[in-house]
Amino acid sequence: MASDQQLSTKHVLGIKYLQAADLELILDTGREFKEVINRPIKKVPSLRDTTVANLFFENSTRTRISFELAEKRLSADTVNFSAASSSVKKGETLLDTVNNILAMKVDMVVMRHPAPGAHHFLAQKIDASIVNAGDGTHEHPTQALLDAFSMRDALGGELRGKNICIFGDITHSRVALSNIFCLQKLGAKVRVCGPPTLIPKHIGKLGVDVSYDVEDSLAWCDVANVLRIQLERQDTRFIPSLREYNRHFGITTERVNQLDKPIVIMHPGPINRGVEIDTAVADSEHSIILEQVENGVAVRMAVLYLLAARRQEKG
Repeated sequence: MASDQQLSTKHVLGIKYLQAADLELILDTGREFKEVINRPIKKVPSLRDTTVANLFFENSTRTRISFELAEKRLSADTVNFSAASSSVKKGETLLDTVNNILAMKVDMVVMRHPAPGAHHFLAQKIDASIVNAGDGTHEHPTQALLDAFSMRDALGGELRGKNICIFGDITHSRVALSNIFCLQKLGAKVRVCGPPTLIPKHIGKLGVDVSYDVEDSLAWCDVANVLRIQLERQDTRFIPSLREYNRHFGITTERVNQLDKPIVIMHPGPINRGVEIDTAVADSEHSIILEQVENGVAVRMAVLYLLAARRQEKG
């Protein structure tokens, strides 16, 4: 890549810890890599001498495959780790697991972990660069970056002053928090909308609008980023039923058709069709859900490339 700019940090632990200039650099570099992955020959040798370990202590489909593909497109060597078939099941600690992998001369770690802050703990203990692929209900920075990338594409290249509403289960979502931090740093206006039971009590202190009115929020926004109800993270019932949720808070065909303007529809997946969003809306011409998936590879290539470039410069 042509740019001689560098990230301000050796890790991507969360959007909260990145500067606005870092976000712009990642998104601009992602634009170049999107051109690469749409060529007949989709590989570049940028990470040819770099080894990346993918450590997933939680189930994942899109994120894990996206990172693996990004690494292969950059010609990196990859090591894939799944907690379900590892010594973690025998009582091995996170630090021992990671140190054993690093002893094999790994340069970068992409990790998903159910404990918020696990990546920060590791960052203080190991030398390898760490990319947070999701930690509990805390952050999911690369999802926010690919979402911002996709929004900029859909809105003509600029997010400053745009109205973005995040709908759904805000309380249990790491995507929501990373999106809030990212969009605000890029100059967008952010609102969250959903049932009072699924919106954190003090989230307004982050500078976002809070609404419990789906119709009003749809009319207000330029982009609707729809999140799923995360039943697997709920110890108690926060809604009467999924049917009731769809009736009162779902992004339905009827609600979208009532708008007097087109809006961009997004969803990080997996989609619960007929719950938080109707199938017709998810598959409509205004939906960029599949574009998000494609953009995820380009943005994750950018993150890995920029972290590797910083390591080489500092090394």
